[in-house]
Amino acid sequence: MLKLKKLAITGGLSSGKTTVCHLFKDLGAFVVSADEIVHNLLVPDSIIGQKLVQLFGPSIAENNYLNRKKIAQQAFIDIRLLKVLEALIHPVVYTEIEKEYQHARQAGKYPLFIAEIPLLYELFKQDEFDIVITVTADLSICQKRFIKQTHQTIREFEQRMAQQIDPESKAKKSDYVIKNNGSLAYLKDQVTKLYSLLTTQ
Repeated sequence: MLKLKKLAITGGLSSGKTTVCHLFKDLGAFVVSADEIVHNLLVPDSIIGQKLVQLFGPSIAENNYLNRKKIAQQAFIDIRLLKVLEALIHPVVYTEIEKEYQHARQAGKYPLFIAEIPLLYELFKQDEFDIVITVTADLSICQKRFIKQTHQTIREFEQRMAQQIDPESKAKKSDYVIKNNGSLAYLKDQVTKLYSLLTTQ
């Protein structure tokens, strides 16, 4: 069986990583999201969920799910909590990504495997992938997207960004860069061209 190319898509907060992944998926790639895996983990009756309730308090549990906003608000104020949270979640996330990769590989019908991983470089996981793509956008654009999408503040945006490597540094380390300052049509054109390049190499 031929080796399925394993790609990671990363970038700064609200740069457009998820949109890029959706475009790759529309073209035929197998796509997984670290954030979606985390979302599925954050239920009160899971082992991780129970540990998080102990760590952050019972107020984070609401109607059979854990309120990610409340968790984030505490974690990004208290770095100790953030580190404990990451230590609990990240190993499980990467285990799930590897399971999904093996599933896609065995299926034998996908030209690319893509994982959306915001904290790829922060966790030193880049060497686990054949190719890394960084999605970038101007800071002001990312701020506006973040506020519109999450209804949170610039301060919360800045708190989260402070825990990440500078997006330009990520771009310099990666194999390819997709710039997302323009229209969706322009973004789709970039993704389509890159998809064609990656599937013909």
